[in-house]
Amino acid sequence: MSDELQRKVEQLTTLMELSSLVNSTLDTREIRRRAIEAATKLAGTETGSLLLLDPETGDLFFEVALGDKGDLLKEIRLSKGQGIAGWVAESGEAVIINDTHSDPRFFKGADKKSSFDTRNMICVPVETKDKVIGVLQAINKREGSFSDDDRDVLMALANQVATAIENANLYNELKETFYGTAQALAETIEKRDPYTGGHTHRVMIYSIEIGKMMGLPEKELEDLKLAAILHDIGKIGVRDSILLKNDRLDKEECLLMNRHTEYGSEILEHVKKLKHMIPGVRSHHEKYDGTGYPDKLKGEDIPFIARIIAVADTYDAMTTDRPYRKALSTQTAIEELQRFSGIQFDAEAVRNFVNYLNKREEHAP
Repeated sequence: MSDELQRKVEQLTTLMELSSLVNSTLDTREIRRRAIEAATKLAGTETGSLLLLDPETGDLFFEVALGDKGDLLKEIRLSKGQGIAGWVAESGEAVIINDTHSDPRFFKGADKKSSFDTRNMICVPVETKDKVIGVLQAINKREGSFSDDDRDVLMALANQVATAIENANLYNELKETFYGTAQALAETIEKRDPYTGGHTHRVMIYSIEIGKMMGLPEKELEDLKLAAILHDIGKIGVRDSILLKNDRLDKEECLLMNRHTEYGSEILEHVKKLKHMIPGVRSHHEKYDGTGYPDKLKGEDIPFIARIIAVADTYDAMTTDRPYRKALSTQTAIEELQRFSGIQFDAEAVRNFVNYLNKREEHAP
């Protein structure tokens, strides 16, 4: 009785831990990984897997599978109704199989692919709003046989996993819509100047690659991506006679063009969720030696994201045709960045960007 009570306490604790995770993260990869770990712990099994339903084909594919051969399973797809997992996805019913090899529904291909022996399993549907979105499996009971209690606790786990995945998917859809809207706005502004077509997208790509090379965490990369998309949004306030001029700007025109960084920060001030983008937008024309604009910031007083965007923005400007000059070659642009490293540009950002460009060149067809 004492052992059984202890097991129940451990199961409840594991479920509560996952519930806490569900309420604290929208990272679908983390949710799925933790779900499998929880399933194996709750049911006392050797391993487990999570298969998700492809809404377009109806196939099941291995999203997460624990163990050394887990990656091999990700290459396998089960067609609708195939295998025990396919049967569960189609019927919406949980099932306990204490001898898989005697069950005609068992799909041997997964074991053959991974060189693993599946002896027994519990397989439960992952459902949201009465719709099956996947299947959760706990495989090879370490001691004894699976019980109805094991099935019930895995069903409770699957319900939490379903809620977590649905919330994360909704968040990601909203985030992608938000990024798409920002990108569309930036590209609308670009349409005013045919010579800068694609500039925003390229600056975004370059900025993200610099950030990755510098080891920025995911959240900072997301902020960098959005700031790069919006870095020239202030050009909406620059009149066409300046923005579209087919010659170099004179001193007065340059001063008016330079106001786009201020216009951009003023625009973002009105959007609460975008206020933390302002430093990257306002300061991407500041220079490391303090001769930039609009605030003549110097060195590390320049926001970190702005220093990255400055390198990406300048490189793209140099390697793009303009009305008054032809594009520079990649090598010439790199030499210019290196010549002004630590003077106009953050030296670390330049070094990492050059490393990225060199690697890209090495892997080019």
